[in-house]
Amino acid sequence: MAALWILLASFLFSLMGAAVKLASNEYSVAEIVFYRGLVGIILLFLFIRHQGGKLRTEHLPGHLWRGAIGVVSLWMWFYAATKLPLATAVTLNYMSPIWTAVAMIAFAWWQGKERIAPPLLAAICVSFGGVMLALRPAFEAQQWFGALMALLSGVLAAIAYTMVRRLSRAGEPEYRVVFYFLAVNIAAGIAGSLLPGGSPDGAAWHAHSPRGAALLLFIGASGVFAQMALTRAWRTGKVLVVANLQYTGIVFSSVWGILIWHDVFDWHVWLGMVLILASSVAATFYNTVTEKRAAAARAGDQ
Repeated sequence: MAALWILLASFLFSLMGAAVKLASNEYSVAEIVFYRGLVGIILLFLFIRHQGGKLRTEHLPGHLWRGAIGVVSLWMWFYAATKLPLATAVTLNYMSPIWTAVAMIAFAWWQGKERIAPPLLAAICVSFGGVMLALRPAFEAQQWFGALMALLSGVLAAIAYTMVRRLSRAGEPEYRVVFYFLAVNIAAGIAGSLLPGGSPDGAAWHAHSPRGAALLLFIGASGVFAQMALTRAWRTGKVLVVANLQYTGIVFSSVWGILIWHDVFDWHVWLGMVLILASSVAATFYNTVTEKRAAAARAGDQ
């Protein structure tokens, strides 16, 4: 069942990304973040009331930290999606296993361990080779800042997903995790809209057109349902299965990019995306196996 949840989440997130890219013609990133949170939290609140759920939590600091890190990641990802081809932005955002591998190697070095796992090192090298291939058009078009935002978004997303798993293991239901995340979205969107330079044209808030309003409603609805499905998948599924199936979002996003924006990539871009995908899957597998062995070793010592 977890596999179906993660497939649904990946599909909805890809649709949300396409809608964000379309809505960026009428709204600033701050506004999109705000309305994504507002629409989502209204829908989620109605769901919670219908199900008789409770919002009171004993883990408020954890929710706020997860929300803060998550909204910065989301902001960067929205910005990248407006500047890069959708498939490229999604691929770079999905590099969280590679960043986890980098962190593991850096931690081992910091502790003075001489042995560095060759599979992890190989995955990192292959992944960054893929990044260079995939980003060649972006650098040629002076879109390097959007590419940087997508990469950093993936780093923060890896941290945010770790915090989601911790909250879920502490007994927090998925609706509560998503609710507090959306609340932080609203606060961050308001703050960003009011800051000088928050919008390219200087306007804090833009008037709604029927098309723009529909896109914002869709972004909010698809985002909250995708987040619920993702949280449920991480809570109930095996880490390896969930982590690898989320890469279907790259396939979905590639389809939307071709159908809506008629994206055409050279062979080296497709090769770069394949290398990133393959190395991320390999890193995910190795990271998961390593965590299981470490947990088994700790259990044996007790």
